[in-house]
Amino acid sequence: MNAPAASVSRPDPSALGTALAALRQRLGDRLSEAEAVREQHGRDESYHAVQAPDAVAFADSTEEVAAIVEICAAHRIPVIPFGTGTSLEGHIGAGAGGVTVDLSRMNAVLEVNAEDLDCRVQAGVTRKQLNEYLRDQGLFFPIDPGADASIGGMCATRASGTNAVRYGTMRDNVLSLTVVTADGRVIKTARRARKSAAGYDLTRLFVGSEGTLGVITEIQLKLYGIPEAISSAVCPFPDLDSAVNTAIATIQTGVPVARVELLDDAQMRACIAHSKLEGFEPVPTLFFEFHGTEAGVREQAETVQAIAAEFGGDFRWATKPEDRGKLWEARHNSHYATRALRPGCQVMASDVCVPISRLAECIRESKLDLDASGLVGCIVGHVGDGNFHIGYVVDPNDEDEIARAIAHNDRMVLRAIGMDGTCTGEHGVGYGKIRFMEAEHGDAIAVMRSIKHALDPLGIMNPGKILPA
Repeated sequence: MNAPAASVSRPDPSALGTALAALRQRLGDRLSEAEAVREQHGRDESYHAVQAPDAVAFADSTEEVAAIVEICAAHRIPVIPFGTGTSLEGHIGAGAGGVTVDLSRMNAVLEVNAEDLDCRVQAGVTRKQLNEYLRDQGLFFPIDPGADASIGGMCATRASGTNAVRYGTMRDNVLSLTVVTADGRVIKTARRARKSAAGYDLTRLFVGSEGTLGVITEIQLKLYGIPEAISSAVCPFPDLDSAVNTAIATIQTGVPVARVELLDDAQMRACIAHSKLEGFEPVPTLFFEFHGTEAGVREQAETVQAIAAEFGGDFRWATKPEDRGKLWEARHNSHYATRALRPGCQVMASDVCVPISRLAECIRESKLDLDASGLVGCIVGHVGDGNFHIGYVVDPNDEDEIARAIAHNDRMVLRAIGMDGTCTGEHGVGYGKIRFMEAEHGDAIAVMRSIKHALDPLGIMNPGKILPA
């Protein structure tokens, strides 16, 4: 039930055998050809079919990653980076076979510069691990895509999440990267300074490159002080338009909300059942969170409460940490709540992002189209920055249902692109959304291909992703 992958060629069997022998000599039992391990590394959290690599290499250091890539390059063997496997568009599928480089053992926090509000971590560190490490220093890293993804994977996919409306995405919070290039060289893309006018911005080039230009092994990140006060609120609305327009008005008014999340009626129904939320109705709902001083949080919340009231919203506070935790846990578990609507079925997840002035129109038309299609699906969105998702709950054995879901997704994506939006606000391209890249980027695709060829002339770095064949 996966979207068609780009056409890629498998390596020569003799060359593969020679490369694996060299890797085995270097890594010993940290090179695995076991079927279960290979399948685990060819499957992400999406509906896309498993595409297992020929082997999995478990790396311990940047130098070891460089050695692995150098061996693979010498024999033209594809290299696929792997963090935690939580991506959603087939990013880690080994459509051409090859060697998956698992970075999960590279999970050390290397330095924290509290005075400068930054840190350096290995690529296998997860966001929850990092925040647990930082907690006693009064600091935190705000990018929260929901899953406990690795920092390296979050850089590779240019991850976003619930806090992006205030703190930005990974693009805005990475100061520098250590990258192993396609020929095995190790480069550092920038220094620790908060800004620079020296040379090409290689950091932004590799953030979002999905492993197609090199393997990210270390990351220098911006950090933030834990807010003095945090408050949350839930606000149900009589209809979807009122909820979306409240979010739009909040952003246009300049209120620095930390989070503003939309759940449509279907998503609320799913979350109420799955997360046992009491006292809530299955109607379009916004979840808010406010960060700052006690006075600042109170002022923000009162402003948003007044805006919501104009659109018929019923603003409800959640100030206790345990209440806030339950709300956001329910939001983060929305994928599993959606899947629980039809036991035995799978969720096909997609996302788009549009200029915020077009958000209400795009969501309204997509929702009407979804209802008309007869599909079971839920809408949830980081609507503060114009991004929303649809989770289609489909029977993997029902070809007609899958075809209708793909067709609806195609219409939604082209609708977003027609509104000067993008085919993906945060899931990334992988191979699942390659077919939309030319519609979105036009002649710029040729420039992207030139960059790819310059940095990866053999085409071994995560082939079949991002760029159309």
